[in-house]
Amino acid sequence: MTRFELTDLTALLRECAGEDEGVDLDGDIQDVPFADLGYDSLAMLQTTGRVEREWEVLLDEEAVSEAETPRQYLELVNRALSERTAA
Repeated sequence: MTRFELTDLTALLRECAGEDEGVDLDGDIQDVPFADLGYDSLAMLQTTGRVEREWEVLLDEEAVSEAETPRQYLELVNRALSERTAA
């Protein structure tokens, strides 16, 4: 089964919304809120659209809005990937 990894997420965040100066997306950011990383709801909406198209999953909008950290977002995407594989 393919997993959506932190490196996948950070690459998409950079492509969709750039990277704030002073933020190191290559560091230990799994539990850092997206807001502290410089990403607002619009950035996450753009990133989610790319994830859905490129990884061929449909993510629950409410769950996406509740995912405040990269760890929570990765869990959400990987849960959707495993459900798609199981179907």
